[in-house]
Amino acid sequence: MTSLNSPLFRSFFAASLSIAILFVNPVHARIIRIEITTRQTPTFDGKVFRSVGGYEKLRGKAYGELDPNSPQNALITDLKLAPRNARGMVEYAMDIYILKPIDLSKGAHKLFLEVNNRGGKLFGGFNKSSGGNDPTTATDAGEGFLMNRGYTLVWNGWDPSAAPTNNNLTLTVPIAKQADGSPITGPSYEYIVYDNAISTGYTLAYPTATRAKNQATLTVRQHLSDPPTVVPAEGWEFVDDRTIRLLPAGTPFRQSAIYEFSYTARDPIVAGIGFAATRDFVSFLRYATTDDAGNPNPLVNDVQFTYSFAISQPARYLNDFQTLGFNADEQGRRVLDGIENWLGGGSGIGLNVRFAQPSRTERNRQNHLYPEAPFPFAYPVLTDPLTGKTAGRLGACTTSHTCPKVVEVNSANEYWVKAASLLHTDPKGNDLPDPDNVRFFLVSGAQHGAGNGSSRGICQQFQNPTNAEPLLRALFVALDNWVTKGIAPPPSAVPRQSAGTAVVAVPQPGSQTGLIPQATLGWPTIPGVTYTGLITTRYQLDFGRATEPGILAINPPTLDGRPIYTNFVSKVDADGNEIAGIRLPPVAVPIATTTGWALRRAEYGENEGCEGAGQQIPFKATKAERLAANDPRLSLEERYHSHEGYVKAVTASVQSLQQQRLLLPEDAQQYIHDAEVSVVLK
Repeated sequence: MTSLNSPLFRSFFAASLSIAILFVNPVHARIIRIEITTRQTPTFDGKVFRSVGGYEKLRGKAYGELDPNSPQNALITDLKLAPRNARGMVEYAMDIYILKPIDLSKGAHKLFLEVNNRGGKLFGGFNKSSGGNDPTTATDAGEGFLMNRGYTLVWNGWDPSAAPTNNNLTLTVPIAKQADGSPITGPSYEYIVYDNAISTGYTLAYPTATRAKNQATLTVRQHLSDPPTVVPAEGWEFVDDRTIRLLPAGTPFRQSAIYEFSYTARDPIVAGIGFAATRDFVSFLRYATTDDAGNPNPLVNDVQFTYSFAISQPARYLNDFQTLGFNADEQGRRVLDGIENWLGGGSGIGLNVRFAQPSRTERNRQNHLYPEAPFPFAYPVLTDPLTGKTAGRLGACTTSHTCPKVVEVNSANEYWVKAASLLHTDPKGNDLPDPDNVRFFLVSGAQHGAGNGSSRGICQQFQNPTNAEPLLRALFVALDNWVTKGIAPPPSAVPRQSAGTAVVAVPQPGSQTGLIPQATLGWPTIPGVTYTGLITTRYQLDFGRATEPGILAINPPTLDGRPIYTNFVSKVDADGNEIAGIRLPPVAVPIATTTGWALRRAEYGENEGCEGAGQQIPFKATKAERLAANDPRLSLEERYHSHEGYVKAVTASVQSLQQQRLLLPEDAQQYIHDAEVSVVLK
């Protein structure tokens, strides 16, 4: 029998104690240090927000570390090739920004995470404020939609490509290296378009591994449908490892021409850490008491519910955030309770790949060959008939029991240029039932955000000023009630094949775009307006077989012979306005045809897609003007008879939307006020 004082027992006891300590305090990816560098109390010039009182602003840094051997982190591309600290962990650092009630006990105990867009804050319109990247004044706070309701607003750097300028939030991550410390190299690709005639140089996302020009290719074409022409070696050069230019020096890139540059890059950053950074920051604010150094969590014991709001690029980021399982922290706890995504389309972001370029986004004319949107697109777990893979955005969170409530909102532009219909269909375009925790909404006729209705930009028609922010506010309130009270939100409103409101795209094999036939869509022939039916085709791209997931062996891929996923848009009425979705007053009570698509003017690639822009094509004021112009759309006079008739129609529209919980009372009144002071039929 072994004595309690024997060396063997003491050794066994010590080992057992060590195991017990590890069990109680397991090694987890976490925020190890919070550093608040500035605190402004109060902020917003001391403005008081209803019963919540004043707000304060905290700015600083958060430092985290990741265990590369943890199963939750194993899917981060190249994490195991990142340098490690003495504890064997991979370190990163991010900017953080917090706007919180000075007295947290008076707040709502709810965290509102705005996932920043390329480092910038876009919450202004949603919050009925002027926003800005460093909101400080009472004017910046505006009406204080969120502050009046007591939310704590937080931001964190997640995008390592975001420029550290103008109060942007960014993320510092390590460069991956080979096991022997030598550089990692691999194929990289740049899509280059300047809509001006003065740009003479281009900065690469990653440094070149060699300046030998026979190891790189630069091509050019004027239109997307043209075959690329190789720019000869004497027509361009490396200025340095990160810059190329045309020759002779000073030669500008041709305005709106499409240049593509393929080369061997080196030193990829571990960009996928951007997912873990948000996971661990929100988890820290929600669950932690202090950091490792004893610095207090600035929201300690306050956060009861967590929400995110994202516009465009970060909405795509949150799509992948869910798919990859980052809504569960390393202790298996839910990170975000509710997600409102605006303008994410049926896409991800291409962050968790080697030589990632998360600032890229696919549209009708741009960036078709990046790894932004691989299967899965929809939330249910499905089998992809093109690859045989089985996956869904809900797969990981269903396993970990951490699924959030989600509201996916998209403009018509996302259906035309980013295959948004794939969010709620299978890969063959068949309608899917809504998951219990997700709702989908189309903002009928809207472009990618509100455009300037008095400007054409590089497009043929005036841009579309339809503003979705009133709907977004109402849906966010519905999301909050769904999370906190179990009150189901309004039902989804999107094009459905089963309802006869969807028009399926006709692919053009080998082309980066497809077509929506005019007659099938129902588009009227409007004098002075060109219709081509141009729509983005969603290909199943082949980036080659690599030894590890996230490594692009072929970059860029080819479209030749690649299979296509089916996508569709909403049918339109006799005016050209969309039938499906949420028809806000500019569509339900129109004074113009509004579209989510637009075409470029002659000097910018005539009749090719005008990217995120839509159109506003005004109706004629009188029947006589309409007949003289041969316009098939009824005039304002024929529709509403008088200014009062127009105001009455707007009032009926907003009252209906308010009853459906798609407008808040204050926004409904604003629509009516705007109609009253408008010049329509005055």
